[in-house]
Amino acid sequence: MIPTWIDGVLTPVEKMEAHRKGLRHLAISAFVTRGDKVLLQQRALSKYHTPGLWANTCCTHPYWGEDAATCTARRLDQELGLHGLDLRHVGQVEYRADVADDMIEHEVVEIFTAEAPEGVEPVPNPEEVETTEWVPIDEIATRIAANPERYTPWLQIYIEKHREMIFAPAEA
Repeated sequence: MIPTWIDGVLTPVEKMEAHRKGLRHLAISAFVTRGDKVLLQQRALSKYHTPGLWANTCCTHPYWGEDAATCTARRLDQELGLHGLDLRHVGQVEYRADVADDMIEHEVVEIFTAEAPEGVEPVPNPEEVETTEWVPIDEIATRIAANPERYTPWLQIYIEKHREMIFAPAEA
């Protein structure tokens, strides 16, 4: 069950129902960086939507009653074996995108970043992630422009509309 707005009230709804009906629901997205590179993941081929497409480091829906930071840490560990990172909340965005098979992501997303120390490498869970790649931040938009069909709709939206917010330097 994921937190979804029904008649203006946050209500637990089954994930597939929320996507089939395009209901507005909570989500998280994480961007793990190392210097000027960001860790992208190729979604597992067994995923129920957007299989095999490239996405940001991690994204999911919090459980009912789970806060966004806890959810982000949980999924970074479950999907990529990354734990103990210092998560930084950088903002919230809302988007709506068709993702295939008459499913719609209408998400209110809490966005987090984290810097991965040298030597810390992902260990992808094959049920979630096909592979990963550290990509220079400045190269992501170029790659998406050249082959948009290889990237998830939400990564395209994040890079096109929210890049400055996501990758802004941390305030001292």
